[in-house]
Amino acid sequence: MTGYLYQCELALLELARRSWLDATAEIRMELLDDIEFLDPNDHTPLELLQSKHREAAGPLSETGKDFWRSLASWIDALKDLSAFSGVTMPLLRLVSTQIAQENSFLHHLRPGTGRKVSEALARMEEIAVDEDGPDGTAKDRALFMKLTAAQRHQLVSAITVDDGVPVMSDLDSSLAKELGITPSDHAQDALAEIKGWWYGMAVRLLERRNPERMLASVKAEQLMCRRDEVIGRYAGKGLKATQTLRNLSQAEIAGYADRLVVTQMRWIGLPDDEVAMHLRDYHYARAQRSEWLRTFKVTTERLEEYEGELHYEWEAAFRRGTRRIRDGMSEEDRQSAGQDILDATMDRVADTPLSPGSVTPPWIGKGTVHDLSDQADTAEADRALGWHPDYSRLCKGRNETQEQ
Repeated sequence: MTGYLYQCELALLELARRSWLDATAEIRMELLDDIEFLDPNDHTPLELLQSKHREAAGPLSETGKDFWRSLASWIDALKDLSAFSGVTMPLLRLVSTQIAQENSFLHHLRPGTGRKVSEALARMEEIAVDEDGPDGTAKDRALFMKLTAAQRHQLVSAITVDDGVPVMSDLDSSLAKELGITPSDHAQDALAEIKGWWYGMAVRLLERRNPERMLASVKAEQLMCRRDEVIGRYAGKGLKATQTLRNLSQAEIAGYADRLVVTQMRWIGLPDDEVAMHLRDYHYARAQRSEWLRTFKVTTERLEEYEGELHYEWEAAFRRGTRRIRDGMSEEDRQSAGQDILDATMDRVADTPLSPGSVTPPWIGKGTVHDLSDQADTAEADRALGWHPDYSRLCKGRNETQEQ
């Protein structure tokens, strides 16, 4: 069990290391290998990684299952990739908590200037044909020797042995360093929150039976976004707004004339100057959220949570505002109630932070609520909202009219 958890956390550590150099780094698990890094252009594997965790200290055996079963797994994967037929060979990494002994072929395959591929290959071939070798690896060793001499050399040249890596109980310090979490009162909480997010992502990477939940891969930019979001929150830093608010031009306002966001305000009889004011919040909030998503300042998951929080505030205002609505009430009174609901909602959402524990400009929350109102005719019930007491019926009628 520890080995499986270690594989998951090692994947996070490896992705965190790459995130500083390449935001496009992309990882998946348990498809061709324990952990894979992909080419962002065509999603072919750049690296296949075998994770081997052993609590007990000791040497990494030349004849043991950890290496030879990894080798057999790589051979099968490389055949699937046609890598022995001219396709670029991915890096093959064995990451082990145990130590490769000096003068072993495993030691010869460590990264750096001391690599001795030819010596490693000769020793591997010697061990592979040894009839006195362990029965547990006999099939794996035979599979290696079925390759041509050129294929064996190509295979061994691609192998890197990373030995002596931290065991499970020592990973947190390495993770904190690679994630950029500095020692503080909240360091452990921040690390635990990022790890919790990652375990959720790992489950979705491994989910094969539910296509709707399954993730094909996770990119470094997603981890960077979550990392910055969590660290920023514990450091008390908010998201920096870069949009400069100005009144919209008549042409810009006219461009929204047929949008549901405007129609919703017309249903409650708002005058043009107030429609323009609310459209300004809507326009710039959309632009700012888009920029934050594009530059990985906020995750789509957090934005969805934020929308849910704003919807809750609207629902409280809507229920209070429609408490005394009766069937015989005039349209003028209904519109007045809708205006009160709009005003109350704007007051409630103005102080709702997108980054918890910080301050978000009021127009972000107000504009985001208007964005939800613009989707009220197609959104799920927990996201649909409007101002008129009968907005749901009016949206349905609007859709029917447009379909005719």
